[in-house]
Amino acid sequence: MSKASPLRLGVNVDHVATLRNARGGARPDPVRAALVAIEAGADGITAHLREDRRHIRDNDMARLKAEISRPLNFEMAATEDMLRISIATKPHAVCLVPERREELTTEGGLDVVGQHNALTPYVARLNDAGIRVSLFIAADTAQIEMAAKLRAPVIEIHTGAWCDAVVNGHLDKAESEWKRIVAGAALACSAGLEVHAGHGLDYATAEKIASLGEIAELNIGYFMMGEALFVGLGETVRVMRAAMERGRKAGG
Repeated sequence: MSKASPLRLGVNVDHVATLRNARGGARPDPVRAALVAIEAGADGITAHLREDRRHIRDNDMARLKAEISRPLNFEMAATEDMLRISIATKPHAVCLVPERREELTTEGGLDVVGQHNALTPYVARLNDAGIRVSLFIAADTAQIEMAAKLRAPVIEIHTGAWCDAVVNGHLDKAESEWKRIVAGAALACSAGLEVHAGHGLDYATAEKIASLGEIAELNIGYFMMGEALFVGLGETVRVMRAAMERGRKAGG
């Protein structure tokens, strides 16, 4: 992949639905947020349909697919129910993620090594349906190598540990996690995988990771929705895109 290749921004609208569900009504509407983000320059929209429907709901996914003009990335656990819904929805991509009902957010990457046999039929059936499959994994050599064997064309590197270390000022931890991400992105690219990244990214960490030419897409949600409370979602998307572009140029 060329170092000068464009870097896509996927905006995750889950937490617009979280706010809506706090009052049980219809507003704020995550589909409206998706349309605003696209108008401001988002390249795609990401939404996670959780098994407990704590934020995004089935109808949100159907409306997103019907109403947005950019690719829809459907995050989901590898379950028969989610497979059925995703194949009926026909999003551009499905990102398989780990999921525990009691977690506040996705806590780590999918263990594709330990769950290889269970994941194989899901990847195959999504591929057969013409849906691009992404695996949300840690930047770990064994996980990346297994992802390639599973015939998923895309991985998304879980950046949460790195971002947490940066935000909390744990410099040694941040540096070691950054080196893992750099090595993992290079390994995945050499294995023929398209490389995305996400979880915990803000303006500063997005700008830094944008310098890695192997990474084709960033998926960012929670931070952007928080910023949008103060400056508006359109402005947040524009500032994020500018940060990503600065990082891309710095990486050559």
